[in-house]
This record gives sequence, structure tokens and C-alpha cells, in this order.
Amino acid sequence: MDPIEATKELLRWYVAMGADEAIGEQPIDRLAPARAAPRPPPPAVSPPPPSPAIAAPIAVVPGAASARRLAATATSLAELESAVRGFDGCALKRTATNTVFADGAAGAVLMVIGEAPGADEDRLGRPFVGRSGQLLDRMLAAIGYDRQQNAYITNILFWRPPGNRKPTNDEIAACLPFVWRHMALLRPKAVMMCGGTATAALLGRAEGIMRLRGRWFPLEVEGLDSPVPALATYHPSFLLRSPSRKNEAWRDLLALQSKLKDAQ
Repeated sequence: MDPIEATKELLRWYVAMGADEAIGEQPIDRLAPARAAPRPPPPAVSPPPPSPAIAAPIAVVPGAASARRLAATATSLAELESAVRGFDGCALKRTATNTVFADGAAGAVLMVIGEAPGADEDRLGRPFVGRSGQLLDRMLAAIGYDRQQNAYITNILFWRPPGNRKPTNDEIAACLPFVWRHMALLRPKAVMMCGGTATAALLGRAEGIMRLRGRWFPLEVEGLDSPVPALATYHPSFLLRSPSRKNEAWRDLLALQSKLKDAQ
């Protein structure tokens, strides 16, 4: 039979059997050996959610335990100052010239807490007596407060870090029990936390001062019946370097003035 006629006959047979349309562009060889079907790709697996952050274990600071014992025995500001001056659990004491305890009125309603003594403070043995202290005095005077009458000023650390470097966690931990006892004995109506180091130490928070300033936080102080309201604000030394931030600090001072008026 002619090949063309044979092809036509085959197509007519396909149509008769129901195969009357093409379903693919490429012919399929039904007689070829079967091949294993390709494995489908494994389903996408989402990465596991991150594990909750686990804080590193807090190192045991020998000085902190000793500070807690000494601070607890103080029943007056004079006894607390004596305990701080006799304390040897902070290495900074060995490099400092003076112990810088506090300055101000013992019955003050406002307590100001900064970071650490600087060169002038270390030389004179009083907190906030350099350029930043002079600015602090002007800031307090603008809202009617004075370290000789109704304000009390101290720091997180009582000794100057060499070169005014940032305090270490161990140094802060060794001094902090005295700071809390300081608050318990003074019983202020409000606390102004100056700068990121003091704020972070008292609140136990990691945010920077830019995020915390202008906000009030309740400080739970052992020995006091109710929390002490504490305002985070910039350190005067920062304002000397960044005078454009003084308008924010002024708003903080007005909030502090209002809070103290309400507490009277």
C-alpha cells in the first residue's frame, strides 16, 4: 500500500477509536522502557522561630555582696557615708583621689543621680562641681531648686573611673546597693536620673537615654512603702556637648517641677 494511503488509513482508524485530537506537541513513545518519575522537591521548611533571648548569667561580684551587708546596717545618711568611705569592694577606690559621696540638703525632696565623679569632683570630693555641675545648678535653679536647700545630688559610682571612662558592670554592681540605701534613707519625693548609665543601672533596662528620657518610672526601693517616681533625662555633660538638646531637657525639668508640686 502507498505510504501516504497507509498513513491516512491509520488516522481514520485513530478517529474511529476516539483519538481525534492531539494533546501534546511532542509524540510519546509508549513502547520505550518506563523511567522512574522524578522525585518532587522537598517541601519548603520554614526556619524555626528564634529561641527566646536568654540573659547571660549575672556574674557574682564579691564587692556587691559586701556592699549589700554594709548598706543594710546604715540607719542614717552619716552612717551610710561612713560605710561607703570604708568600703574596699570597688577597684576604682584604689585609683581615685577622693571618695565622692553626695552633696545637698539632707531633707531634700529631689534627689539627682548622675554617673560618676569627674576630675574636678575627684579633686574636691563633691559631686557635680565642674562645668556639668555648674550647668546642673542653673537647671535646678530654673525650676526653684538648690542643692543647699531642697536638692540632693549623688552618683551611681563614688569614685572616678580612670580617664573618665565608662564604668564597668562590676563597678556599678559594687556601688549600687549603697545607692538604693541612699534613696531609702533620704526618702525623696522624686528622683532625676541624669544620663544613660545612671538610668540603665537603676531601671535595669538596655535602651539608650534617647529612648528613655522624658519618661517617668517607679523605683521600688526596699524600706519605702511606695515606689519613688524617677524621671530619665540627659546628663549635663551631654548637654554641654549637644546644646541643641537643651529644649528637651527643659521640658523634662518642667515635668519634674510639676511632679514635685503635686507631691507636696
